[in-house]
Amino acid sequence: MRALTIGETARRAEVGVETIRFYERRRLIDQPRKPEGAGYRVYAPEQVERIRFIREAQQIGFSLGEIRELLSLKADPGADCSAVRAQAMAKLEEVERKIGQLRRIRSALAALVAICPGSGGLQACTILDALAAPGRAAAGGKQRRSA
Repeated sequence: MRALTIGETARRAEVGVETIRFYERRRLIDQPRKPEGAGYRVYAPEQVERIRFIREAQQIGFSLGEIRELLSLKADPGADCSAVRAQAMAKLEEVERKIGQLRRIRSALAALVAICPGSGGLQACTILDALAAPGRAAAGGKQRRSA
């Protein structure tokens, strides 16, 4: 397969040109040198697969730092699959923590919406009252303000 322009590389990897430039700045992919006499850089076809790998890892929640570690493991012939699994397990645990946090947020918001009259002046807005009182919004607006 022939060398590719950045535009062709982006099309094949299904990303934008700016994404490739971003990955280069973050040192996730190498920025190729301009060949003698050429006005543009040429990319090796293997870069398409690397870019796709990075994009897929991002889409399932890996940070750029974590992706860098995965790429290092992938390039190390002596690396063991258990190291990759450990990273995936750590990411899964992080996602589970975030899901729990989002459930608590959803519950608090649902409680605030449930007690809101939905009309009237802002001075009677129970949502604004709850947000102004420490701990009240997180409890779903159930705590009473002291007089």
